[in-house]
Amino acid sequence: MRKNLQVVFDTVLRRNPGQPEFHQAVHEVFESLGPVFAQHPEYIEGAILDRIIEPERQIIFRVPWIDDAGRVRVNRGYRVEFNSALGPYKGGLRFHPTVYSGIIKFLGFEQVFKNSLTGLAMGGGKGGADFDPHGKSDNEVMRFSQSFMTELSRHIGQYTDVPAGDIGVGGREIGYMFGQYKRLTNRFEAGVLTGKGLTWGGSLVRTEATGYGLVHFVCEMLKMKDQEIDGKTIAISGSGNVAIFAIEKAQQLGGKPITISDSSGYVVDRDGIDLDLLKRVKLEERGRVADYAALRPGAHFVSGGSVWDVPVQIALPCATQNEINREQAATLVKNGVQLVAEGANMPSTPEAIVTFQDAGVLFGPAKAANAGGVATSGLEMQQNAARDSWTFDHAATRLEQIMHDIHSSCLEAADRYGSPGDYQLGANAAGFVKVADAMLDQGVV
Repeated sequence: MRKNLQVVFDTVLRRNPGQPEFHQAVHEVFESLGPVFAQHPEYIEGAILDRIIEPERQIIFRVPWIDDAGRVRVNRGYRVEFNSALGPYKGGLRFHPTVYSGIIKFLGFEQVFKNSLTGLAMGGGKGGADFDPHGKSDNEVMRFSQSFMTELSRHIGQYTDVPAGDIGVGGREIGYMFGQYKRLTNRFEAGVLTGKGLTWGGSLVRTEATGYGLVHFVCEMLKMKDQEIDGKTIAISGSGNVAIFAIEKAQQLGGKPITISDSSGYVVDRDGIDLDLLKRVKLEERGRVADYAALRPGAHFVSGGSVWDVPVQIALPCATQNEINREQAATLVKNGVQLVAEGANMPSTPEAIVTFQDAGVLFGPAKAANAGGVATSGLEMQQNAARDSWTFDHAATRLEQIMHDIHSSCLEAADRYGSPGDYQLGANAAGFVKVADAMLDQGVV
């Protein structure tokens, strides 16, 4: 890391103690920026680094609510509005017991560059709460979501900050929050949240977008090697929307996903995942992957070990941050993996990424490979602004084109900054330069 980058990174460590995920996200971007600063000394003169690592606004608030037994519960809510140089803050809300300020800041920092890569007018932000919706009744989720939005409503708006869903926040939670926002503001401001219901401002393809976009990006990567996804075996972690719709798109294109996972373990289905059964278990019954295995002849549930022990040609981590470490990456390499693309946010540790790159494995970083979700959120914002709605095919075509353009931007930036074929450097450089130029144009703010 160049000297000026190291000085700024030391400031990150000092100002943000005890936040290893945020430190990791910043370090991963900074590792790519040496060649960028060599060509753009104006970024140093404008103190772009010093400014870009500091969120424009951080909000932490109390979320009181009453459970079904009548007891008062209290959670902590967050919204980090990181950078608005390219447009209103845009990024999801995560409801999960692991949420704390470091997680939200890492996700918000990543979102700045991911949103930049989409080519759409969106800044970066993230939010959430240390609330666990699992095991809660619909009424408990509603009361929590309404309390959360009561405070969050002060800080968002279609021209200010546009939250969406993330882990633990799906259509149910978005619906409850939108209803409360409408009640508080007396406005049907459709563009204030994305991931809405289709009958009241939502976009077709939004549910599928991250998984579909991930597979589109994989196909672009394979084209560079004169290969295609047809016939390739695929390991996928997770079993939420990203994993499910990555499986769906991969199967449509001839790929063969053979794994799913959740916090209880993973399933290997050598005949290929039964998508209809998986959707029933996870989306309708809110069950576990063990339930899938119990209903699927030939599927095998493993309660220990790692899904990355399964030999495959393509690996798509779609669960959570740092789910692939150095040892698991080495196992994937040993078993012949050819391509890894990240469907979750920062699912590979730095050591795992080095392991893949040293072995010549194609590696698609999250900020590029999983940008389809926020891209389609941006398309939902466009439809809301025009009071319009698009067909599934039109929205899907726009998504595919955006993923193609992101892939091209990554490769062009990698060439420009001296590392041809390096998707990680290319994604970081391309995303950063666009934001940095906008920040210079807008002055010291």
